[in-house]
Amino acid sequence: MTMSQNKRQTYNTLKEHKLAPKKKFGQNFLVHKLTAEAIVRAGNIKSTDVIVEVGVGLGALTMPLASIAQHVYGYEIDSGIVRLHETKGDLPQNVTLIHQDILTVDFAEIAKKCGGSLKILANLPYSISNLFIIKLIENSTLIDSATIMLQKEVAERLMAEPRTKAYGVPTVLLNSCARVKKLMTLKPAEFHPRPKIDSVVISIEFNKQSDDSLNENNPVYNFALFRRIVRTTFNQRRKTILNTLSGANLFDDISEGSKEINKKFTQEAITQAHLNPADRPETLTSHDFIQLANQVEQLLEKLKVK
Repeated sequence: MTMSQNKRQTYNTLKEHKLAPKKKFGQNFLVHKLTAEAIVRAGNIKSTDVIVEVGVGLGALTMPLASIAQHVYGYEIDSGIVRLHETKGDLPQNVTLIHQDILTVDFAEIAKKCGGSLKILANLPYSISNLFIIKLIENSTLIDSATIMLQKEVAERLMAEPRTKAYGVPTVLLNSCARVKKLMTLKPAEFHPRPKIDSVVISIEFNKQSDDSLNENNPVYNFALFRRIVRTTFNQRRKTILNTLSGANLFDDISEGSKEINKKFTQEAITQAHLNPADRPETLTSHDFIQLANQVEQLLEKLKVK
């Protein structure tokens, strides 16, 4: 079946069930079967895997997933799409269709249901991309890997290198717990309706936890403090890390609100992390930020003891 025939089939299926792509859900349905199969292959799916699929849509990815995986839990926010599948009864027996917004799902509960670390495959609309990536980061210990289709500009931010404009908070947070790799680029013609820009499929492999303490590939750190430091510095990315973090009052409990003391302890933590107080956030790696968060935490503990 040609691309145009696939598009026509997608259009007819939606029309038959009195449905149309919804802008509020950012729906762009993948129409090319061979592309869907290539994405599933790139996700390295095994016959023993239980997969969490985000955005079932018309089942373009669900079908090839179900043909390989042990089971697929498919999350779909659109009640019309859920009714379509319930009416047609077209999903394989090893697919459980769940009508729920993935952003409201408890990943710990999914992990229990799946019986282990999660493998995720998702076709994400632009509107929830950043929120979903943050959810993955916050639940990184529960996830083995994620194969995600994103708008090109979002994918480029997640893969950005330091000292580039695209490098920012999502890049640093994700790189602190995972490795990101580009798998393929998809042109607008692969979808109905056609998006305005290319899409990119990326692989996110989350770091395995071990008893090994701090190392660059499997760091141990206070994530809440790390995230606070990253967001604070990038909120004013043109300023030095000393200036932005001095104003963040990281040492308020010790300094009793003194700006001078806050700046003194901030500079000490930066120096102990082997960083330059004049550095700007886009020059620092995820590991640099982790080291800095650890030094801030250690200094706070040391000062509290005194």
